[in-house]
Amino acid sequence: MLKDIVSAEPLTGYRLRLAFEDGAEGTVAVRQLIEFTGVFEPLRDEAYFRQLRVNAELGTIEWPNGADLDLDVLYATATNTVIDLEPRRNDAA
Repeated sequence: MLKDIVSAEPLTGYRLRLAFEDGAEGTVAVRQLIEFTGVFEPLRDEAYFRQLRVNAELGTIEWPNGADLDLDVLYATATNTVIDLEPRRNDAA
């Protein structure tokens, strides 16, 4: 899948408005994707949560402490699509 994030806007309630390079946009409720423990614990502070930025090198979002979220999960959640977890096969045998 891997569609890079081109913009991210923090919203209230630990939500993000994301725009992707293919023109898709959507809202992601981060609190439904993570537990606020470990590297994500600082995100519990909504002021810190709002400090997210787009890392153009990785194509995803990150926070000052280096915490980031999987790009495929963000895209699938924001666009309400399913992630294909099955390994690809070459059927041309």
